[in-house]
Amino acid sequence: MKYLPFVVRHIRRDWIRSTSTVLAIALCIFLFCTLQTVIQAVNWGLRSANAARLVTHHAVSMIFNLPLAHEQKIAALPGVRAVAIRTLFGGFYQDPKNFFTNLAVEPEPYLELYPEYILAPDQKRAFLADMRGCVIGPGLARRFGWKLGDAFQMRSIFPQYRVAGPFEFVVRGIYQTDEARYPATNDSLMLFRYDYLYEKTKPYTEAGGQLGAGMFVVGIDDPKRAGVISRQIDDLFENSRAQTKTQTEAAFRASIVSLAGNLALLLNGIGLAVAFTILLVTANTMSMAVRERRTEIAVLKTLGFTSRLVMGLVLTEAGLLGAVGGGLGILLGRGMIRTLPRVPFIGDAIRSLPSIGLSPALGASGLGLALLLAMAAGFVPSLFAYRARITEMLRQV
Repeated sequence: MKYLPFVVRHIRRDWIRSTSTVLAIALCIFLFCTLQTVIQAVNWGLRSANAARLVTHHAVSMIFNLPLAHEQKIAALPGVRAVAIRTLFGGFYQDPKNFFTNLAVEPEPYLELYPEYILAPDQKRAFLADMRGCVIGPGLARRFGWKLGDAFQMRSIFPQYRVAGPFEFVVRGIYQTDEARYPATNDSLMLFRYDYLYEKTKPYTEAGGQLGAGMFVVGIDDPKRAGVISRQIDDLFENSRAQTKTQTEAAFRASIVSLAGNLALLLNGIGLAVAFTILLVTANTMSMAVRERRTEIAVLKTLGFTSRLVMGLVLTEAGLLGAVGGGLGILLGRGMIRTLPRVPFIGDAIRSLPSIGLSPALGASGLGLALLLAMAAGFVPSLFAYRARITEMLRQV
C-alpha cells in the first residue's frame, strides 16, 4: 500500500491517456452488463414457463386465426382441464409509441390458467360484469397513472380491428404479482374480454371477414403427458383447413425469441468483439506509458527497486485503471438497464421480459472482467519493465 500514491501520481501525470483507458474499459463492461442482463431475462422467462400449459396456434403462422369451433374439440380431449382463447389485440394508447402487450381473452378460464395474475375477488367480479372491463398490471398503472374506474381508448394496429374504430376500456382490476411463488411474471400486461372484441368487430365479420382465436391456451392435468396431448390436438385438425401446432409454453416462448435469430450468440458475439478491441487498445496504451518511462524505471532499479517490484507497480497501475473503469461501466450499465423500459419501441419488448436488473453476481463478473482485461493488457508492458536492464534503458535516453 505504501507505493499506491506513487502509482496514482503516475496515472495522473498523463490524465488524458488514463481517462481514455478508463472510458474504454467502462464501455466494455457497460456493454457486457447490459447484454448479459437481457440474455438472463430472456432465459429466465423461458425457464419460468408453466409446464402444465400448452399453446395451440395456426400451423402456418401465428398471424392467422383459428376457428372458434376448435376450442370445444380441444376441451373434449382426455387430460385437458381448461381451454381459453388468447388473441393479440395490438392496441396502442393515444400514440403508436405507447404500445404494450394487450390480449383479448376468455376471462374466467384464462385467469384460472394463469394464477400468477393475482386479482382481488371484488375486482374480478367487476371485470366479469363489465363488457368493456379490463385488467392491467401494476407496471401499466404506474406508467400511465391509471387507477380503478379510469376509462381510456385504444386503437389496434391490425386492420381487422381498426374497422371498429377506437375501443373504450374501463380499468376494473389491477393484478398483483408474487415473485416468490411466480417469479418473472409480466407486470405490464393488459387483459380484456374476448367477447367485447367479437362484438365490436361484427361489421368486419358481416362484410365477409373471418374472426377467430389468435391461439388457445390449454391447461393439462399431467405435465408429463404434454407431448402426447400436443400430438392429439394437432391430429384432431390434421385434415382441416386450419391445421394447428401445439407446443409447451416454454417451447412457444422460445419460438418467439428465435424470430430474432440466435439472440444469445448475437449478443455474446458483440460483447466478445468489443472486449477484444478494448484489450488491444488498452495494451497499446499501457505499452506507450511504459516506453515513455524508461528513464524512471532505470532510476528505480538503480535506487534498489527489484525487477519484481517494478513489474508489480506496472500491474498495479493496470489493475487500478481496470477497477475504476469496471466500476464506472457497472454504474452505466445499471443506469441503462433502468432506462431501457422507457425507450420507445425497444422498451415495449424489454417490459415484456421478467423484471430485469443488474444482479450482484453479474456486477461482480463485470468487475472481474475489467480487472482481467486490464491485467492482460498490462502484462506485456510489465514484463518489459521486469526484463529491462539499467544500462540499456539509460543508453536510450
